[in-house]
Amino acid sequence: MLELSWQMKEAERQQRERDNEYRRLKSGVDYSWLMSTPRSSYDISQGERLGLEDLCSKVPPPYCGLVIQRFRQVLMENEPEVQEVSGLFRSVLVETLERVQEEQEAQRLTHQWNNKRSISLSLMSFKSRVRINPFGSTLGLKSSNYGSEEDGVDVKTVCGDVEKGLAQTTEKVQRVWSMPEFRHKGINGKA
Repeated sequence: MLELSWQMKEAERQQRERDNEYRRLKSGVDYSWLMSTPRSSYDISQGERLGLEDLCSKVPPPYCGLVIQRFRQVLMENEPEVQEVSGLFRSVLVETLERVQEEQEAQRLTHQWNNKRSISLSLMSFKSRVRINPFGSTLGLKSSNYGSEEDGVDVKTVCGDVEKGLAQTTEKVQRVWSMPEFRHKGINGKA
């Protein structure tokens, strides 16, 4: 707010100088040494001042220098009238608050992502809980809990489904699983 009041006084001084220069060029005679500088200064309304103070209170301390720097830059670019200074200050404050909010949101999302990633990697077990039982049908096997543990899941395999289909279609003596089955096929394809 001190910066605003100083910049308003500076803008008022520059406006007086421009008016004096214009009068001098118009009349051709310089009577500035006779005139005393008027002390009537422009003052912003109380509501506008309270609004600006509220916006200033929302700016985090590390950003105060950036606000002042940006405000001075905007004033140098625009050379505003005294009445426009408070509006420019408000726009700089709003712009800075939006930037702060965007940075905080990005930081929150980054922090959230890093937390999710670290938690998931720390809790993740690289041991697979899924057990593939190549002998899914367990026909002729005495041990029925080969592929199933308490936390494991049996996955159906193609060979298990095929062997179930063979067992349902023909009732024949089961072979030993460690030996391949060779049968002689006759002329018409039957054993």
